[in-house]
Amino acid sequence: MKEFTLKYGCNPNQKPAKIYCNNGKDLPIEVLNGRPGYINFLDAFNGWQLVRELKEATGLPAATSFKHVSPAGAAVGLPLSDVLKKIYWVDDLGELSPLACAYARARGADRMSSFGDFIALSDICDVSTAKIIKREVSDGVIAPGYEPEALEILKAKKKGNYNVIQIDPAYRPEPVEHKDVFGITFEQGRNEVKIDDSLLENVVTENKEIPENAKRDMKIALITLKYTQSNSVCYVKDGQAIGIGAGQQSRVHCTRLAGNKADNWLLRQSPKVLSLPFVDSIGRADRDNAIDNYIGDEYMDVLSEGAWQKVFKEKPEVFTAQEKRAWLDQMDDAVLGSDAFFPFSDNVERAKKSGVKYIVQPGGSIRDDAVIECCNKYGMAMVFNGVRLFHH
Repeated sequence: MKEFTLKYGCNPNQKPAKIYCNNGKDLPIEVLNGRPGYINFLDAFNGWQLVRELKEATGLPAATSFKHVSPAGAAVGLPLSDVLKKIYWVDDLGELSPLACAYARARGADRMSSFGDFIALSDICDVSTAKIIKREVSDGVIAPGYEPEALEILKAKKKGNYNVIQIDPAYRPEPVEHKDVFGITFEQGRNEVKIDDSLLENVVTENKEIPENAKRDMKIALITLKYTQSNSVCYVKDGQAIGIGAGQQSRVHCTRLAGNKADNWLLRQSPKVLSLPFVDSIGRADRDNAIDNYIGDEYMDVLSEGAWQKVFKEKPEVFTAQEKRAWLDQMDDAVLGSDAFFPFSDNVERAKKSGVKYIVQPGGSIRDDAVIECCNKYGMAMVFNGVRLFHH
């Protein structure tokens, strides 16, 4: 297939629209079901690169949940605890494959942002993974292949219109890429920087002890950032992104945004949230919204008279700020990655509130000394990887 005609571009008024290879070669994809759109393909191709690199860097199956050309979640296929199975709504599915665990983690870290996602999988989609995808609101999936039964499950979604794309895993693009903006063509070499242990050698803090699981999580953070709209910051814990901040003009705002998401991920595991008495008829998205409001600043909205009866069987107790802080203080070994240097130590101060102990960032700020000093104050270990990962 030389080209694929799209219904329209980013918006319905942007016509005509199509995708094709500039060198005249065949597209490296086959659309097995549905009719993916312009933004679907942007998410699919960025997501595929991300999971392919995660698999290469960690040796584990990988998945990502993409929304508007940035990942809402990314993870590798480590087993799920009973608590994680419950907060990701997969505790009723029995044993999950490593790939299914990866997608459950990627989708579940930030369920609000992942609603209506485009999925990328590093490995052939199996039945276990397809069963999770089947029950979620999603636009489509890209993978190197599909088990026959898994493909039939996916093709039945959205009244038969679910987008299923198969990509050739051997495909490699040209080393120079082009982009048109305002009728002007930009040309640059592809960002082929390899994220591996060699980028993690320059530990600049007094604490130089970084365990292997933290190094793995640093690589996950950096690869995720490589495909996240800048400025971007990523918090990682136990093989999965737990908070991604994308596209913020101020880095500390990005750090706060991602930190708030990481906090929500941990708060959802608290007994107070796990025991919320939802009404039997509530849908998955409504549960997610109610939880987000309950643990956030809008908790009084969901607990107000006339509102809680629509969500809960009985009115739950308020989750106080003191209780939330005590629960959050349990986490003290998360990883934080940044796609560019921290210009001020306020980023480290905010990271500390979300249990960060290990930081990886390029370095190169005129205030590096102040940032290092702040890390030393909290006993953090920080790596200067020396590579900026802007993505636009």
